[in-house]
Amino acid sequence: MTESIRNADVLIIGGGLSGTMLAVQLLRLPGRRRILVIEPRGELGRGEAYSAVELGHTLNGNAARMSVDPDNADDLTQWLTEYIGAGGWPESRQQHVPISELFPPRGIFGLYAQQRLAEAKAQSASSVEHVRAEGVDLQVDEGSALLTLDDGQQLRGGCAVLATGMFPAARTPQTESSGLNAAAVDPWDVKAMTAIDPQAPVLIIGSGLTMVDAVVSLEQAGHRGPIEIFSRHGLLPHVRRQPPNWVDFLGEDHRLRSPRQLLREVRRQCTMAQAQGIDWQAPLDTVRAHIGRLWSQASEREKRQFVRHVRPWWESHHHRSPPLSAQLVARLHEEGRLRIRAASFKGLEPSVEGVTIGVRHRGEQAVKRVCGAALINSSGIEYDWRRVARPLPQQLLKRGLIQPGPLALGIAADTSGAVVDAQGQVSQRLFAMGPPLRGMWWESTAVTDVALQAKALAARLTL
Repeated sequence: MTESIRNADVLIIGGGLSGTMLAVQLLRLPGRRRILVIEPRGELGRGEAYSAVELGHTLNGNAARMSVDPDNADDLTQWLTEYIGAGGWPESRQQHVPISELFPPRGIFGLYAQQRLAEAKAQSASSVEHVRAEGVDLQVDEGSALLTLDDGQQLRGGCAVLATGMFPAARTPQTESSGLNAAAVDPWDVKAMTAIDPQAPVLIIGSGLTMVDAVVSLEQAGHRGPIEIFSRHGLLPHVRRQPPNWVDFLGEDHRLRSPRQLLREVRRQCTMAQAQGIDWQAPLDTVRAHIGRLWSQASEREKRQFVRHVRPWWESHHHRSPPLSAQLVARLHEEGRLRIRAASFKGLEPSVEGVTIGVRHRGEQAVKRVCGAALINSSGIEYDWRRVARPLPQQLLKRGLIQPGPLALGIAADTSGAVVDAQGQVSQRLFAMGPPLRGMWWESTAVTDVALQAKALAARLTL
């Protein structure tokens, strides 16, 4: 028998960083409201990204760049100063850099988010309750949103927010699966990697930041054999450095609009910087603040041009690796243990021992077989909700409550985060924030992006 429906003012579907930051912002606003956060994990604030337990799995941005408080850029630095001063993360003292330049382990960052939530709860007249379950269906009418959970329970809210975070390809069931994940080792599962012959070759699909994490995991598991990495463009993430400030050239010239114009000007600015002995990352970092504007004003054709021709270089140059992880990858590459190949994954093949994959090297037509003791899927994030075989995304699509976002990146919404349904109607009850809005803003996953969205959406929901 189904339990009676529980009511709330706001349902937040997803209790990772996005959902937690929204809850914090709602708690900080005047008034009294009931907020239910639906999250199957045992803790709020961690989600997929910040549930990591290994110290080697760090943020890819330093503390000065990763505040969850949009009104205080130094919030994480201040929290870390107290945390380290109280004896936490003693290993940080070995790095001999200012705390603002540290790259905290993701597990510690999750603790930081949890403490900021606890503080907001203690100071608010509103309440936040963690409902430990998975949402599997949602119905929306003119007056409310009704969420059905995997245990049969139903929750009704004045509004619902899709704060589902990211769907890592390595952990995401896909509607058209190649069987890759079933055969692959989780990039973050160090314990599982200890079962791999430490001298045997390991194959990795994808060469972005997930690959960097996978290499760190292998190292911590004691693996000492060769690592073969395959990605379409063969690009590795650059290491993140701390360059000096550079003039905000895009803020001064709004005539730069198209991907071609942007690429040409960024190259010119980077060349100017290097001629002055300044790190090329300095001018590139100024672009970050304008990506949402540039993406939203670009035509569909220009967006496709960017994704097709610029995206791989944008990802490798902008989504950079934390220094210690980058040093490990560089060392293994210099030793000849790690090799990167520009090749496309073409499927799994039957194998008596280990795993065999088919790859097609760039510029070639033939598919070649490559064998290894283990395979790791590090192909990044799945943004196309049509391919995510989870109950809620599939039901939302089936009911016509959502439609794919631009270029099938996340879901469609207006600038306030109100979801656009299959008929093009803007919802008054269903909202989204963070990674689901990738197609709206291109960059919608970084902590600073989500922090700003959380503050704006909280104000929108309490009008």
